[in-house]
Amino acid sequence: MTRMNRPSIPLIIIALTLASLTSWGMPPQSKADAAPVPALILSARSIFVSNAGSGCNPYGRLEFSGGPNRAYNQFYAALKGWGKYQLAAAPADADLVFEISFTCPAAAWNSIAGDDPQLMLVILDVKTRVTLWEITEHMEWAVRKSNLDKNFDEAMSKLVGDLKQLAAGNSQLAATVSSGS
Repeated sequence: MTRMNRPSIPLIIIALTLASLTSWGMPPQSKADAAPVPALILSARSIFVSNAGSGCNPYGRLEFSGGPNRAYNQFYAALKGWGKYQLAAAPADADLVFEISFTCPAAAWNSIAGDDPQLMLVILDVKTRVTLWEITEHMEWAVRKSNLDKNFDEAMSKLVGDLKQLAAGNSQLAATVSSGS
């Protein structure tokens, strides 16, 4: 019988030390590279803005100024002011559909039940109706109506800012953004 040579303990320690030194300073492997933004989002010239609804009453006591179409009206005005896209009068005349909604799903924070007011933008391919991207911006909680309105405006500004980053090809947005979910 032949005996296999086993490496000595000092050689194992040296090998492990060298292996750890070569990976020192390298980025962690667990962080995946960002997937690309769908090409249709980057190449779109015209969009149709769809009002997917709103009118929720967060916290059960305060109403927002602007009525149930506030999210749609503000978003439409922001896109018109941006000037990147031609705003189509019908989905058939557009490259993409931007579906805007304002919802208040039930949520709980530290065992306290309440609402989670949020603006959601869903970007759809006109031809297939496939969701290409989704952006969600949560609103800060407020007691007074004036602060609630201010927080709505801030969430809308963040949502439009997220969209501008996405249209520029940045798929790693700082806000709560998700693709196709």
